[in-house]
Amino acid sequence: MNVGLKTQILPVDEAALAAAARSLAAGGLVAFPTETVYGLGADANNPAAVARLYQAKGRPSFNPLIAHVFDLEAARRIGDFDAPALRLAEAFWPGPLTLVLPKTKDCPVADLATAGLDTVAIRVPAHKVARQILRAFGGPVVAPSANLSGHVSPTSASHVSSDLAGRIDLIIDGGPVEVGVESTIVGCFEALTLLRPGGVPRDQIERVLGHPLKQPARDADNDTSQPLAPGMLAAHYAPRSRLRLHAENIEAGEALLAFGSSMPPGADGAKAVMNLSARGDLTEAAANLFGYLRALDARSARAIAVMPIPEGGLGEAINDRLRRAAMGRE
Repeated sequence: MNVGLKTQILPVDEAALAAAARSLAAGGLVAFPTETVYGLGADANNPAAVARLYQAKGRPSFNPLIAHVFDLEAARRIGDFDAPALRLAEAFWPGPLTLVLPKTKDCPVADLATAGLDTVAIRVPAHKVARQILRAFGGPVVAPSANLSGHVSPTSASHVSSDLAGRIDLIIDGGPVEVGVESTIVGCFEALTLLRPGGVPRDQIERVLGHPLKQPARDADNDTSQPLAPGMLAAHYAPRSRLRLHAENIEAGEALLAFGSSMPPGADGAKAVMNLSARGDLTEAAANLFGYLRALDARSARAIAVMPIPEGGLGEAINDRLRRAAMGRE
């Protein structure tokens, strides 16, 4: 690993987009914004580039990656779509939904990127910058979150730089992201399965399908078995500080991650307070989640106390990330 590499940070313009496409074509690692979080891109068809990406992140190679493509036509070149998968793609792409599909017979995505599975995870992002880079590059790009593996996901270019400067070639600074949590992942198996809640709420997907999504077996949700998709490891998205979830009061030395207009007892004495959404808006809370976790983590509090957050809509994805961030730290 060439730690000590000079990482360029470029604002978005035509020259930066062209530089991103050239770097990807040369086997480089490029961080860029998507609507969910910043992704760390590599040529999905280049095993050496994919290996370099795993190394830069410190990501276990048994954890598969998502291949990002420009449109459905490109997606169908690497994944086999049945009728329900096609219905979801047409309803939610471009957007924060990933589909795990059987590979096509001639799928060029590197085996390392799919962790040796016979399936491939595919997404068509909606962010203008991501789409411009994908169009200029002309092929699938694997792009997990642009952070050190297991750390809090990045929602700004400064977050990426904090984790990966000196490890990657280029960061395209497109400003803060909109959604703030990663894509929802649906496994298009015999029974469509919600593998990871995310930017498209479960109820919207089930409304399109006309039936409930299956839940994965819980024994797949641990750090020792082969995950079927990214984001399924039990301990993930973690700050350095311990998280205390469903906090009804604030203890001495704790920082507070609040939600809603009412503060719990002890909030006045918290080391720091950040409110995901004072008006109780789950969309606003999702957009703020990772940035606020990083900011509170920097305060070196004894712990970060997290107020209860409703499970409905995007709350399912927010609570999923918080549970994984707290795993082994509560």
